[in-house]
Amino acid sequence: MLTSGVVLLHNNACPHTAARTQALLQKFRWDLFDHSLYSPDLALSDFHLFSQMEVWLRTPHLHVNTNEELMDGVKDWLSSQSATFYDAGIVKLVSCYDKYLNSEGDYVKK
Repeated sequence: MLTSGVVLLHNNACPHTAARTQALLQKFRWDLFDHSLYSPDLALSDFHLFSQMEVWLRTPHLHVNTNEELMDGVKDWLSSQSATFYDAGIVKLVSCYDKYLNSEGDYVKK
């Protein structure tokens, strides 16, 4: 399956499926991992990243007064996460994709 060692997962949004984007992806020779339309259960950010970020945002010591302070805080939080945090999310994604593929593309609940 791998030609260049890169497998790209995207959510089939219009910018991702546009002809120019597809041409660029072919130029890089990246493999695309199929993602069904309307499958929020297969969005890594929804079930791993955002749930953990929500816990952080609810901490009582977090005080932000402006959007810029919030954006800086989120960037700092993302940077502070270890590689194992992101690896755990990818492992969860593999499990969800396994369920998705075994259900022949039907919607999969978490």
